[in-house]
Amino acid sequence: MLRALDIRDMLIIDRLDISFQPGLNVLTGETGAGKSILLDALGFVLGWRGRAELVRQGADQGEVTAVFDLAPEHPARAVLDEAGLPVADELILRRVNDASGRKTAWVNDRRASGEVLRALSDTLVELHGQQDDRGLLNPRGHRELLDAFAGLGPQRAATRAAWAAVRTARKTVEA
Repeated sequence: MLRALDIRDMLIIDRLDISFQPGLNVLTGETGAGKSILLDALGFVLGWRGRAELVRQGADQGEVTAVFDLAPEHPARAVLDEAGLPVADELILRRVNDASGRKTAWVNDRRASGEVLRALSDTLVELHGQQDDRGLLNPRGHRELLDAFAGLGPQRAATRAAWAAVRTARKTVEA
């Protein structure tokens, strides 16, 4: 669950801290109110396409930090483990974009690639708009839905742990 979004010097935003609570959180407003700027900032921290123009005019760099709570069986844990990043109940993503367009990202205070951010993004956020059925048409999510419906969380966790043990054993043999 997204718990907080902090935006610094992005587009027209000087400084904005948003906290979210468990349950349904809704951002509403008329056309032009800035909702899409918040989505752009969230997308940026999740590794989506970022441009130098995202940095607020006159600022040297823009920065977005997103804080997520991860449930014990959350699929982001597997992405973190596979990337060799620390796995915890709290996930902090931070991405900085300087005025020249150079981007730097951190996951739980460790440098990370945009590829890792995008892999995490697939497990953390699903955006929907009018006539947008992207999530239901994406085959990567089908197994997750079926396993959740069948109550296979413990079996998935056991399989994931067994696969991690196989990878570790392979690395040991290679070394």
